[in-house]
Amino acid sequence: SSKLNFLHMLNVKDYCKVHSFYVPECFSSFACFSSFAVFAEFCFTCVIDLTSALEHDGFISGFMEFYQKTGEPYLGTAYAIMMCYWDGTAHFIMYLMMISRITDKKAYRNLGLFWAGSLCANMSVFIAGIVAGKYGSEICPAFWLNFVFLLVPVWGAITLFRRPKDRPLIGGYNAQHVQSMKLIWRPQDLILVLLLLAAMAFTVLRGLVALDSPLEASSIYLRHYEPYLKDPVGYPRVMMLNLFFYGLPILGAFVYGLLKPGCTWMPDWTVFFAGAMIQCQWTHIGGSLHPRTTAPFRIPADAFWPVLAANLIYSATPILVALRVLNNPYFFLKIAPFPGQTGLPNSEEKDTKYKDK
Repeated sequence: SSKLNFLHMLNVKDYCKVHSFYVPECFSSFACFSSFAVFAEFCFTCVIDLTSALEHDGFISGFMEFYQKTGEPYLGTAYAIMMCYWDGTAHFIMYLMMISRITDKKAYRNLGLFWAGSLCANMSVFIAGIVAGKYGSEICPAFWLNFVFLLVPVWGAITLFRRPKDRPLIGGYNAQHVQSMKLIWRPQDLILVLLLLAAMAFTVLRGLVALDSPLEASSIYLRHYEPYLKDPVGYPRVMMLNLFFYGLPILGAFVYGLLKPGCTWMPDWTVFFAGAMIQCQWTHIGGSLHPRTTAPFRIPADAFWPVLAANLIYSATPILVALRVLNNPYFFLKIAPFPGQTGLPNSEEKDTKYKDK
């Protein structure tokens, strides 16, 4: 009992010191340690996903054959293979970068939000597509493991959104000057607004196709441009519905954020949505071109380049918006009140105040 009381008097870090265990400084808080542990564990799953994709594509053999047949047979679909490639490369790199920054006690807010958006989009489409598609009648116990990979990025996103920002929140003279300019005098923002409006129209069109709209435009687009939207595996349809019901309002909010000064939520949400969009479009474009997609559902040869260009521009638009917001944030800051000091010249230095944390 005396030993037990002694242990209660020590925290985990002191206990490890007493027993000669090395504990990095970054693990002094539970939040840092839990994030490190989650990212390290997910690195292992990334390797599994990459192995699965490589074996399904015939580059390797003998590693995942049993699991492919009895565990999750839907991993052999074109969408799931491209999803596994993304997880085994892009997510793996993100995990290593975040682990490195945690170890060095550096901020990883933007990278974490990008990862959370990517994995949330990944798993929400994947899980719903399994249930709604042709594999809905072949649900195995391993299917329920996927909910862990959906809940963790949701937890990560909530944690990062609630964490104090590591960038300026209140602007001074430069921010006031930038926010006084009309959209016509901000050509970069004008181009981004036009791209966002085009992306919204594209989202509506493909959402109507997924909803089986009888409109002639929907029928023409489905028949002559992207028949992959009706692939019976279900993933393309679910993705278009996700973008229609969730992505469309977010794109509209970004247009508002580029028109209305002082939208401090823009930096976080543009990064989060950029991660979601690039993951969705990677799997969508890759799945529509993959050999496992049957010929009737692939992009027609005569429409290949227009469809590819439209999808690439659609993918790039949220990323360009996020880069613009992060690189020049003056328009999205709150203006600091300077009573009795209106009309002062524009100051190039010490323009920004930091909000007390």
